[in-house]
Amino acid sequence: MIGKAVCGVLAAAALAACSSGDPKLLNLTSTTEGPDEFAIVPNKPLQAPDTYASLPTPTPGGFNRSDASPEAEAIIALGGRPEALNDIPGTDAAIVNTVTRYGVTPNIRATLAAEDLEFRRKNDGRLLERLFNVSVYFKAYRRMSLDQYAELERFRRLGVRTPAAPPQPQ
Repeated sequence: MIGKAVCGVLAAAALAACSSGDPKLLNLTSTTEGPDEFAIVPNKPLQAPDTYASLPTPTPGGFNRSDASPEAEAIIALGGRPEALNDIPGTDAAIVNTVTRYGVTPNIRATLAAEDLEFRRKNDGRLLERLFNVSVYFKAYRRMSLDQYAELERFRRLGVRTPAAPPQPQ
């Protein structure tokens, strides 16, 4: 009986030793240095023109009517007027200066990647979770998650206008 228990412990240890040193919470791999936060941008709805003859000639790298205009949309979201960009020369520099007025960490991606790797190493699951490759992502990051419905209610109690939100799942 003791011999079987020792063999079981040795087998579990051998399997645990086969894992890589980099815990992957959702078992995702990336081919780049890090995520590209701006890679997924929703497009505007497609529209059919009145006549196809009235369409301008396509230009490589040119403007597309279905493309999002993130700069103007960000200005609108912050309560500004996008047409003011045409009035003020060097507006981009002014925006960048305002946003970075408290300083910038030049190697923020590397810093965050190192901190996240350390966090994942500390929260890589129990022995059987690692052994059976069970994702512990949501359990590890539970303390950092935001309850969107509680936050929505908090804003509403404060009198903040909140646009329509999806109903809370039952």
